[in-house]
Amino acid sequence: MRILLLSTSMGMGGADKQILTAAQQLRAEGHELLIVSLTELGPMGHQARSLGIPTESLEMPRGVAHPRGLVRLVRLVRRWKPDLIHSHMVHANLMARLVRLLAPVPALVQTIHSIYDGGFLFTAGYRLTNGLVNHMTIVSQAAADRYIRKRIIPESMLRVVPNGIDVELFESVPTGRRESLRQELGLGREFVWLAVGRFETPKDYPTMLRGFALVRQQHSDSVLLLVGRGSLQAETEALAGELGLKGSVRFVGVRGDIPEIMRAADGYVMSSAWEGMPMVLLEAAAAALPIVTTDVGGNGQLVQHQQNGLLIPPGSPEDLADAMLRLMRLPESERRAMGARGRELVRSRYSLSQTVEQWEEVYRDVLSRKGLDPGPAGSRRLAEPLSTGVISGDGSGGQR
Repeated sequence: MRILLLSTSMGMGGADKQILTAAQQLRAEGHELLIVSLTELGPMGHQARSLGIPTESLEMPRGVAHPRGLVRLVRLVRRWKPDLIHSHMVHANLMARLVRLLAPVPALVQTIHSIYDGGFLFTAGYRLTNGLVNHMTIVSQAAADRYIRKRIIPESMLRVVPNGIDVELFESVPTGRRESLRQELGLGREFVWLAVGRFETPKDYPTMLRGFALVRQQHSDSVLLLVGRGSLQAETEALAGELGLKGSVRFVGVRGDIPEIMRAADGYVMSSAWEGMPMVLLEAAAAALPIVTTDVGGNGQLVQHQQNGLLIPPGSPEDLADAMLRLMRLPESERRAMGARGRELVRSRYSLSQTVEQWEEVYRDVLSRKGLDPGPAGSRRLAEPLSTGVISGDGSGGQR
């Protein structure tokens, strides 16, 4: 099967990482792949290229629907002739729907990665063009319930397919790497909290910093490592200084050794105001870290309260601090047990192979319902030639 994976970006976000890891798995199963990013390639895009996965960028400015990008994508689709486009995130999803009016694409599958996929214009765009899509997947049940309740996506065309990761990457970190990396980072025997993510509004780093400032009042030997970058990084660093956290909050930038960084930490913390199904929580659980996180989006599916972590309401530094302190006061053996339960949960429910298998089921089902043969595993090309006419839906209003 020839699959074009269309993404809003291929930067350092969780959705970008999911696309890259899934692309590796799909390629290993015999599919031909092309990754296309609307915007300039970032870390995940460059990594895809280094792995030999064909990856292109439409070089569109962020947040700007430039018509040149649409023209480039239409030409690319006509030239590469994919059997199926699988788009990810709202900008790419809406772009793929436009492309389907202008270029022959036998099937279009889309994935929503957030519980809030934009404002009124974006949701209106979904409602008006659902008829151009064969099927959609979404990363959490909480997000699915919202989209169905708001009548943004019909229930009949929506399937929950949670994110998945390669658990072995986080299990295979050598035990000695924890101490050596802590030394490299200038850490001693402090309790080390870790947060990985973009410095953007949904992650609500102000709540995290204010909560950590309360933690430091009782545990002055605790440290918070922040991994990532983003448009609000300067503001976040300034707030850390205002709160007197300079030195105890370490901004370590973008890292390519997340499994090792997680092994060096003692606990994971997330303060997001909203989420879909955050990859980083899957990674933290796979790394056997006990977790404190806000109960938003799919977080409650990944973190079972008092089993592998603690859930708190969003926007409350006080609740965040209380949960962090509660976890820190647990005996180390109990924290380890929480981490072990989290790893087992990810292994049993959120493996990368399970996610890709469910995507493939959607692909085969969509193509079969359109009278096309996806072919057996290992032989993925369609048995019938591509249509050359304009595709504008099959009259079912998106309910396929």
